[in-house]
Amino acid sequence: MDGMSSTPVIDVERLNLAYGDFHAVKDLSFQVRRGEFYALLGTNGAGKTSTLEAVEGHRLPTSGTVRVFGQNPRDRRAVRPRTGIMLQESGFSPDLTVRESVRLIGSLTRRTDKVERVLDIVGLTRKAGTKVSQLSGGEKRRLDFATAVYGAPELIFLDEPTTGLDIQARDDLWDAVDKLREDGSTIVLTTHYLEEAQQRADRIGLMHEGVFHKEGSVVELTRTLPATIRFSLPVPAPEPPLQAVRESDGTFLIETPDLQKDLHALLRWAQDHAVELRELAAGPTRLDDVFRSIGSDQTTF
Repeated sequence: MDGMSSTPVIDVERLNLAYGDFHAVKDLSFQVRRGEFYALLGTNGAGKTSTLEAVEGHRLPTSGTVRVFGQNPRDRRAVRPRTGIMLQESGFSPDLTVRESVRLIGSLTRRTDKVERVLDIVGLTRKAGTKVSQLSGGEKRRLDFATAVYGAPELIFLDEPTTGLDIQARDDLWDAVDKLREDGSTIVLTTHYLEEAQQRADRIGLMHEGVFHKEGSVVELTRTLPATIRFSLPVPAPEPPLQAVRESDGTFLIETPDLQKDLHALLRWAQDHAVELRELAAGPTRLDDVFRSIGSDQTTF
């Protein structure tokens, strides 16, 4: 991304995190540059939550070093005012109102902002006087986001930010994130919605069993796997011109390193034989395909 500084905002070197005999994170090293949108993803039990807890200053590493803005993240006085954190569950007091909750968390960050401005960004202006206990799940997520972006921090952690949000609320949240990025904020995302990472992240760290399985841009992560062409044929029909696998639902799958060439050959064959390619879909490898390639025993992430 243009304007990124060469000095990393996050610098992790040979991080190890162990819980008794269980080694959750093993010699993990990575950096996040200023202004970057970095997604940390992983299979279940990969160690991404433990890694984030260490970077956010919530967990002491077993060994290795973690620096945020060049400081130890456990030095709250140096790091916390420059960092916004949206946890999966923030645990607001149910008896406080939305306005009081934002004002309280905002004051703790030692950043300055206007509560009304932040509530407007997240669409909670009309809920300002409502107690937290009376909010829906989606409204609580908006409140989580509001407290994370109060004062437009330089570094923002978003942990499953769109869980429980409807489509419009998701779009509004990402519009707000885009504006923060335009103003120079660095974003670190964890999410189960892989399309969000695929569409938005500059780089992705893909963890598996405590280490990086792969790291890089979406293009770098997906280029090692073939593109795919899927279609179904009427009965009867001649054999397709390319090597295709017939799947259990009767559709054909072609995996190809040269999507344009093979798609052209398939379409020409269909025209020459007056064959309708039903439910035709073709495209490059997606991020979820990269996940599936990690291991056949990993079906969730």
